[in-house]
Amino acid sequence: MAVVRKVWWRRLSWRLLQAAIVFVVLSVMLVLALRWLPPPSTAFVLARRIDGWTGAAANLPIRRDWVAQPDIAPELFLAVVAAEDQRFPDHHGFDLQAIEQALDDREKGKVRGASTISQQVAKNLFLWSGRSWVRKGLEVWFTGLIELCWPKRRILEMYVNVAEFGDGVYGAQAAAKQYFGRDAAHLNAAQAARLAAVLPNPKYYSVAKPGPYVLRRQQWIERQMRQLGGRDYLAPVLVD
Repeated sequence: MAVVRKVWWRRLSWRLLQAAIVFVVLSVMLVLALRWLPPPSTAFVLARRIDGWTGAAANLPIRRDWVAQPDIAPELFLAVVAAEDQRFPDHHGFDLQAIEQALDDREKGKVRGASTISQQVAKNLFLWSGRSWVRKGLEVWFTGLIELCWPKRRILEMYVNVAEFGDGVYGAQAAAKQYFGRDAAHLNAAQAARLAAVLPNPKYYSVAKPGPYVLRRQQWIERQMRQLGGRDYLAPVLVD
């Protein structure tokens, strides 16, 4: 019996090792391919489609258009960095200062996010909503791969193309057309800040009909954009 158990554990260990190797190889190949290719879909878009087939969002269309970084107004890149991750040009996927502050706030009973833009790209592309140690571990893995394999310019380009700016509205081009009737290349600073203002919860907050919170957050983002130095803040990143 002991011999049988030992053989079984060896076989299980070998299968798990094989599965881990396959996962590592496939995930590396996928992330490398996405350095140059636009994703055909994302995990969050797929989840939204499934909800559309079975849930209350059945009659709501999905709007999604990919545009390259030169065809997106620099103000939008600056707005999302100002709103979501102001140390984006300097960190390597994880903002340790923000994580430390979030932990301190949690001890005081406050909820504060510490996800970087790189982490949000990893989550939107490859993962699912919710909180679990498995999902968080995968997020760390994919964030590290993204930072290792992509330049910062590509991470920002990917982020504004996969982010949800309203229920079923994904990416800068679809959002610019939907809410402002123009291409993403022609967004001004106020419009870019309005789009960035809804990112914490785009299904709840509205770009088209902004409430007091969105308007206050838009004004705060515009101030942050100016304080960061305007377009010059991200110029080294966007020419990388």
